[in-house]
Amino acid sequence: MMKVVKFGGSSLASAEQFVKAGDIINSDKERRFVVPSAPGKRSKKDTKVTDMLYACYAAAEEDQPFQDQLKAIEARYEEIIKGLSLELSLKEEFKVIADNFKKKAGKDYAASRGEYLNGIIMAAYLKFTFIDAAEVIFFDEDGIFDPYKTDKVMSARLEKEEYAVIPGFYGAMPDGTVHTFSRGGSDITGSIVAKAVHAEVYENWTDVSGFLIADPRIIPNPVGIDTITYKELRELSYMGATVLHEDAIFPVRKEGIPINIRNTNAPDDNGTWIVESTCQKSKFVITGIAGKRGFCSVNIEKDMMNAEIGFGRKVLQAFEDSGISFEHVPSGIDTMTVFVHQDEFMDKEQKVVSAIHRLAHPDTIDIESDLALIAVVGRGMKSTRGTAGRIFSALAHSNVNVKMIDQGSSELNIIIGVRNEDFETAIRAIYNMFVLVQI
Repeated sequence: MMKVVKFGGSSLASAEQFVKAGDIINSDKERRFVVPSAPGKRSKKDTKVTDMLYACYAAAEEDQPFQDQLKAIEARYEEIIKGLSLELSLKEEFKVIADNFKKKAGKDYAASRGEYLNGIIMAAYLKFTFIDAAEVIFFDEDGIFDPYKTDKVMSARLEKEEYAVIPGFYGAMPDGTVHTFSRGGSDITGSIVAKAVHAEVYENWTDVSGFLIADPRIIPNPVGIDTITYKELRELSYMGATVLHEDAIFPVRKEGIPINIRNTNAPDDNGTWIVESTCQKSKFVITGIAGKRGFCSVNIEKDMMNAEIGFGRKVLQAFEDSGISFEHVPSGIDTMTVFVHQDEFMDKEQKVVSAIHRLAHPDTIDIESDLALIAVVGRGMKSTRGTAGRIFSALAHSNVNVKMIDQGSSELNIIIGVRNEDFETAIRAIYNMFVLVQI
């Protein structure tokens, strides 16, 4: 079996954390390819190295002195090197970085140096081959990831290596300049590497033991999720669950490679397995609950709307013309409601309303703000009768008024709209019903 392992910033924030990661890698010879992030926070008041690099480059870009800031970053790495007792110096690397900052090499270059330098340290510590991600991960001229070239080049390169470290987060444009994925992109790099080497498992090591059924900031000590499907994870990630960057799913999903979320600080925990499909039943009818605040609804009414061909298209055209994406569109015979992010909609609301009147000629339009959406997700919901009834019963007993209900034909999830102030109460009520009480 071949494994690709990715370690997050909190797992590599200090020499002590590096040792933990090294012990995990060395305990299993099948962990052959390692993807490190940049050093994260050592404490709550600390600053991530990536944020330090952004600030340092911002000063350089404004032709302000940045040497002291760069020395502070260098000190972070020297602390790790010293703590690991390595015969390694990054002084030449920092000279190159300083020179490129003066030349205004770009924000992407600046941000990528966190992973790049941590990769050098990780390779030296493990005695693995270091491979610069810019040599094996590629973007096209528009900055869009090129999966075909990347897979071809990376597969050929890694085939020659028994053990290697490939930094996360970045790759190269056609002209060789560095380009980064979005924040959290090290998860994506790990997934790309796993696909290229046809790994049996992609292990993603972080500071939590996998996914939890609900947000621990709302539910004290929520139950963990043992196994979750890609589809379930996609739904939960979209609604705010952020243990794994959601774009990291796609490269391995096509290859049927499972992802195992593990805890660097509790390596004996099994964590959460993310799989394409499974015959294993979840502990509960639901797999997880997630949600987000800050939505508003635009309710459009028109008599005989259902008989008018193209009515829905005309309404959505008004949002598209203003550059606003919609979240959900529940409808009735004479009504259609469009849920959108409130912060995106506020400044354009009257423009959109005018466009709807012009394009669709509704009878009335009503806007309601300060709403939250909650997704109740679970593959077990499809084969269990009365799931929706239990959700609404739980909410009714907690005096939560339901503003919207939306369920797809897959029966994988139910989306509920509530007032912002009822958000946490609603999540607690649903969690209690399905996990604690299990009525």
